[in-house]
Amino acid sequence: RCQRWVENCRRADLEDKTPDQLNKHYRLCAKHFETSMICRSSPYRTVLRDNAVPTIFDLTSHLNNPHSRHRKRIKELSEDEIRTLKQQKIDEAFEREQATQELNESNEQNTVSEEGGEEREEEAVPLTLEERENKDYLKSLFEILILMGKQNIPLDGHSVDELPEGIFTSDNFQALLEYRINAGDEVLRKRFEMTAVNLEYCSKTQQKQMLEICESCVREETLREVRDSHFFSIVTDEVVDIAGEEHLPVLVRFVDDSHNLREEFIGFLPYEADPEILAVKFHATITEKWGLNMEYCRGQAYIVSSGFASKMKVVATRLLEKYPQAVYTLCSSCALNIWLAKSVPVVGVSIALGTIEEVCCLFNQSPQLLVELDNTISLLFQNNEEKGNELKEICRSQWTGRHDTFEVLVDLMQALVLCLDAVSSDSSVRWNNFIAGRAFVLSSALTDFDFIVTIVILKNVLSFTRAFGKNLQGQTSDVFFAASSLTAVLHSLNEVMENIEVYHEFWFEEATNLATKLDVQIKLPGKFRRAQQGNLDSEVTSENYYKEILSVPTVEHIIQELKDIFSEQHLKALKCLSLVPSVMGQLKFNTSEEHHADMYKNDLPNPDTLSAELHCWRIKWKHRGKDIELPATIYEALHLPDIKFFPNVYALLKVLCILPVMKVENEKYEIGRKRLKAYLKNTLTEQRSSNLALLNINFDIKHDLDLMVDTYIKLYP
Repeated sequence: RCQRWVENCRRADLEDKTPDQLNKHYRLCAKHFETSMICRSSPYRTVLRDNAVPTIFDLTSHLNNPHSRHRKRIKELSEDEIRTLKQQKIDEAFEREQATQELNESNEQNTVSEEGGEEREEEAVPLTLEERENKDYLKSLFEILILMGKQNIPLDGHSVDELPEGIFTSDNFQALLEYRINAGDEVLRKRFEMTAVNLEYCSKTQQKQMLEICESCVREETLREVRDSHFFSIVTDEVVDIAGEEHLPVLVRFVDDSHNLREEFIGFLPYEADPEILAVKFHATITEKWGLNMEYCRGQAYIVSSGFASKMKVVATRLLEKYPQAVYTLCSSCALNIWLAKSVPVVGVSIALGTIEEVCCLFNQSPQLLVELDNTISLLFQNNEEKGNELKEICRSQWTGRHDTFEVLVDLMQALVLCLDAVSSDSSVRWNNFIAGRAFVLSSALTDFDFIVTIVILKNVLSFTRAFGKNLQGQTSDVFFAASSLTAVLHSLNEVMENIEVYHEFWFEEATNLATKLDVQIKLPGKFRRAQQGNLDSEVTSENYYKEILSVPTVEHIIQELKDIFSEQHLKALKCLSLVPSVMGQLKFNTSEEHHADMYKNDLPNPDTLSAELHCWRIKWKHRGKDIELPATIYEALHLPDIKFFPNVYALLKVLCILPVMKVENEKYEIGRKRLKAYLKNTLTEQRSSNLALLNINFDIKHDLDLMVDTYIKLYP
C-alpha cells in the first residue's frame, strides 16, 4: 500500500524508501483522499480505512505558480547532520545577537544565513516546521491550564475509589483537552490522533512543570511592577493547608505608577516547623526565587494563628538583622488586641481562641441557629433592649476579629451557653446530628472554668490597649496621635504588673461571678489536679494558680510585645505622618518632620534640600485658599496634581504608605487578600494547589503565552 501511495503521488525520490521509513518520516494531507476512504466513527479521531489510497491530485497548478516550480525537496537528515546543524544554528544565532540585539529571539532562530547556500536552506526547513508545531501544541496546553486556574477547576477528576473496577475516566485536564480536540483544534488532533483513548495525553509530571511556569510568569507581572516602584513591604497571612501541607500565603505592598497603594498576593511558601530554617527559606524564596531586592523592603508584618507567633517573630528578627529598614509592624487588616491575644505563649489562651472561632463558625453556618440565639438574647435582655439589639447585630458579623471581642464574648456567654444547651438537648428532629453534636461539645467547652477565667483575664488586660489599637486602624490623624499615646499605654500596663496581686483579685472575682451565673464549678484544671495526686504539700488555690499561670505571663508578654512591635524606628516612621496636610493642620503647622525623616534619608532623591522643601510644603497648606480642603490621607496627598513639585515629600509619602500598619484607603486595591480568602473558602483542602491558586487569585493579570512556551522549551528541551 505504501508503494501505491508513492506511485500515486508521483514521488520518484521516495521509491527506494522502506514502508517503515515512509510511515515514520512522511505525512500526506487528508484532502488527497476520497471522503469514502475516511472513517469518522470516533468523535475525536479521524482514521483512514485499511484500504485507503490517495487519488485526488492537481498536477498542473504549480505551472501557474512561478515560485513553486523550483520548490526544494525536504531532505531526510542523519543524526550526525542534525547534531552539526543544531550547533551551526546556535553559533549563528549567538553571532547575530551580538551584532544586532534589537532582533527578537524568534527571528534569530528562524532566519537562515544566505552564505549557507542552497543546501543549508533545504536542511533548515524540517526543524523550523517541527519547532513551530511543537510551540503551537504547547500553547494549547498552556491555554487549558490557565483556563483551569482562572475558573478554579482542579486538575484531578474522579478519584479511583469512586469508579468501578476496569472503568477508565479522564481527569479534568484530559477531559478539557479532548473537548478542545472535538471543537476543532487541529494542532492537538494531529498530536494525539494515533494515541489510544485510555492513555494519558499529558503526564502529571509535565502538568506540574507547566503549572510552575504559569505561576512564575503570572507572578512576574506583579513583581515587575514592584521593582519599578522600588520600595515594598512583605505581609504574610495565617498558615493554610494546601493538599495536606502547611503553607504561608505571602502578599506584597507597593505604590504603583498611578500612585495607588496595592496589596497583591504573590504565592505560597511551604511552612517549616523550625523557625531558623523557615527564616532562611523565607529569605531565599523572596530574593532568589522571586527576585526581589530586600534592600528596598521597608516593612514586614505577619498575621498568625495561635501558636505560630513566636516562630514568625524569629523570621522578623532575622530579616531585621540583615535589613534594618524593613520595619517590623502590625498589619492594618488585623485588630491589635486579636494579634496580641494570638501571640500570648500560654496554652490555655490558644485553646480558648480556637473555641471562640469554632463557636462563631457554627452559628454563621446555620441561619436557624442565629435565629435561636436572637431569641435567647431577647429573653435575657428584656430590661435592656438596646444592649440586646446591639449584641444581635454583632452576632451576625465576624465578631471574633473585633477590638472588643472579649468584652462581647463575656456579655454573650450566658446566651451562647443557653442556646447551645437547648440545641443539644432538643429531642425533636429540628436539628441534624452534626449541629446537635457540635452544640454539645462547644457548650461543654464554654462552661469549663479554665475557659471562663481565660476570657475574663484577656478582656481586662486588653482593655488597656483597646482604644490604642482602634486608633491604629482609624484615620491617618488617629494613627499619628496613637504613636504618641503608646507611652501612656505602657505606663498603665507596667502599673498593672507592679500591682498584679490586686488586679488579679478583681479579675478572678469577676470570673467566679460569671461561673456562678452559668452554674459552673470553680476548680483547678483537671490536668493540674491529676499531676498533683499524692503531693500532700500542694495547697495551691485556684486564684493563685491562675495568677501565676495566666495573669502574670499574659501581662508581661503584652508589655514586651508592644515594645517589640512599636520599635523606635516604627514610631519615628509614624511621626512622619505629620507630612499629611490634615495632620499638619491639627498641629497648627508647627511640625518638624525632618528630625523623624532621618531614617529615610537615603531613599530621598534630593536629601540636601529636604528642609527647604518641607518649609515650602507647610507654607503651601498654611496659606491655602479658603475653599481648599486639607488632604486627610496619604492616598489623597499622593494624588495631588502638583505633588511631583515636592520630590522629597512624594518619596517620603510613598515609603510611609507601604508600611503594613497603614490601611489601604481604596478597597479595590486590597483585592489580593479578599480573593485569597475566597479561594480558601471555596476550595476543598485536598483540591487546593499553590500553582492554580495564584492563577485564580490573579485571574485579571495579563499573561504572555509565547513567554510561557519559550520558558518551557528552555527548561525542558
